Amino acid sequence: MRNDVVKTEGLGCSYRVGSVLEDISITVATGEYVGIVVPNGSGKSTLVRALMGLNTISAGSAALFGVPCGKFNDWGRIGYLPQSLNLFNPLFPATVAETVALGLLSLKRFPRKITRRDKQKVDSMLEELSIYDLTNKLIGELSGGQMQRVLLARALVNDPELLILDEPTAALDPETRDKFYRLIAEINRSRNVTVLLVTHDSGAIGQHASKMLYLDKRMLFFGSFDEFCCSPEMSALFGEHSQHLMCHRH
Repeated sequence: MRNDVVKTEGLGCSYRVGSVLEDISITVATGEYVGIVVPNGSGKSTLVRALMGLNTISAGSAALFGVPCGKFNDWGRIGYLPQSLNLFNPLFPATVAETVALGLLSLKRFPRKITRRDKQKVDSMLEELSIYDLTNKLIGELSGGQMQRVLLARALVNDPELLILDEPTAALDPETRDKFYRLIAEINRSRNVTVLLVTHDSGAIGQHASKMLYLDKRMLFFGSFDEFCCSPEMSALFGEHSQHLMCHRH
């Protein structure tokens, strides 16, 4: 039986300046990895915020795990990695382990305390992402790539079923970016975590994701990369040569 993790029907969002997103209809099943490819100013942050209940939906509907996004509150099922690396003041005296543990504290009731089992879970996650050697390092001492792995560990430490990443590689150099993409693909396969990854990097995401959502305020394409590569509309939009380079299947 198919389990839909994300489902939108005719989703639209508007601000005072007018419509930002129009008529977005997608269905994402358990274990799928969707690369959301977007040019600048195309509404990608609006889509992510709408799914997380942070933006008002002006048309259509959206649901997570079958629950309308505005009513969804089971946040332990979702891991979120925002675009900005500046979530923490670099002078804030938090270690890597303490930062990752925030992913566990956020879902606890008061009084919020880290238990021995929580510490073991943090250690295990740091090991899995190959950053255990950074355990006691202050976050202000990390490189961009190290910080992204730490924030990813924080997003994954609760064993989420859905991982949402908003331009996670924007501040990374090409080599670090490629390693990060491979890491997300491995997490998707090994944990069967459903992934939504927003990116401008149309030339690389096809190597890793199972589907593409191409947005430019409207949904221009949603489907597998094989379907993308064979689409006359996408050939007209990107050019046949560029289309094959993005697909990475031929």
